[in-house]
Amino acid sequence: AYRVPLGFCVTGALTLLVRVGGPGGFVSWAEDGPLRAGELMLRTSAASLGVLLFAFTTPMSDLLPRLVRAGVPAPLVDVALVTYRMSFLLLDSVRRVGEAQAARLGHTTRAATWRSLGGLGATAFVRSFDRAARLQTGLAGRGYDGTLRVLVPEARVSVRFTVLSTVLLAALAALTFVLERPLS
Repeated sequence: AYRVPLGFCVTGALTLLVRVGGPGGFVSWAEDGPLRAGELMLRTSAASLGVLLFAFTTPMSDLLPRLVRAGVPAPLVDVALVTYRMSFLLLDSVRRVGEAQAARLGHTTRAATWRSLGGLGATAFVRSFDRAARLQTGLAGRGYDGTLRVLVPEARVSVRFTVLSTVLLAALAALTFVLERPLS
């Protein structure tokens, strides 16, 4: 999961190593390029890892309903919740169909692979419409009035974790200020 964000970090950092135009020619090495590239790599990597940590440790079923309390419009949260759920159902369906095709030797030749891919796309399309129709019927049967009501358990706040996180954040901020000072 870290490879894609890291690829963007590296690509962005590589562009800071060179300078286009100037006295060194059309393309030349930037004089402070390695320093800036290193700073960019560290900052973007830290930000990406923070987002990945949040994504891997926070269940969407807990996060999305709490967004309504934070002021995000309820219809937007409902669409995000249904989209999140349906995307994983669709991916599971595609995986199952792909496994069934492979078991029936659907990938023996290039032509068979393309034919299987077309069948996979058609099957996924039909199944997604079927699931959407069943979802609509189920919501109508439950008296859907435009809002999805989901029970969200009350979040417990750990005082110890909050204090340790605050201390760590303060230490990192202090360390940043110390390291940002001029060395002279």
